[in-house]
Amino acid sequence: MVVPTLSRQRAGVLDYRATADFGLPSIVLMENAGRGVAEQLLQLGVHGTVVICCGSGNNGGDGFVIARHLDLRRLTVKVLLWGDDERRPADAATNYQVLSRSGVPIARGADVANLDGELSGADWIVDALLGTGARGEVRSPLAETITAINAAGARIMAVDLPSGLDANTGVPARHTIRAQHTCTFVALKSGFLTPGVEQFTGQVHVVDIGAPRKLVDEVLAGSE
Repeated sequence: MVVPTLSRQRAGVLDYRATADFGLPSIVLMENAGRGVAEQLLQLGVHGTVVICCGSGNNGGDGFVIARHLDLRRLTVKVLLWGDDERRPADAATNYQVLSRSGVPIARGADVANLDGELSGADWIVDALLGTGARGEVRSPLAETITAINAAGARIMAVDLPSGLDANTGVPARHTIRAQHTCTFVALKSGFLTPGVEQFTGQVHVVDIGAPRKLVDEVLAGSE
């Protein structure tokens, strides 16, 4: 049986067409994605602090939504943030502004003197650093961040795909998250079919983000 997958390019097409052709605001897709990951974490069981590591792109925006929904459940959440505010896309910036007013602790990851200490004792670490658009080797400071996350001893949930893993090929960078669980959006990414990739993705959960079924079927069929 052929497993439907999304390449990096088709994932971008789906997001674009959901807004351009179907009128679905992209921030709604981000909301559905983040809420879906939060719900999956709750199903897996949260028994302590959740540390959410957010990059400067839309993957980080998903992380802000996850943090808000976990905080709504009165769970202990803290956010570590990497990247420049000026580079944050509009939807991620909106969700950052909402979260920054919510009382959830937010710290600049690059400014944390003891990153290992910030991660120590976490029940879950959520990897929302890099999304499907990233490729090639991970640069500093995210390379060192990934090393610290992998060494922290917490359960790791990757958002869409583990940071450092190529969405199309499944080839890991030298610094790649090793997650116990991955919540990927709409469909498996093409690289998830690569032998041995499970050592980075762990168990994969496909999360619906509310894109119309007609659009999803067209993109998965390659008729976009």
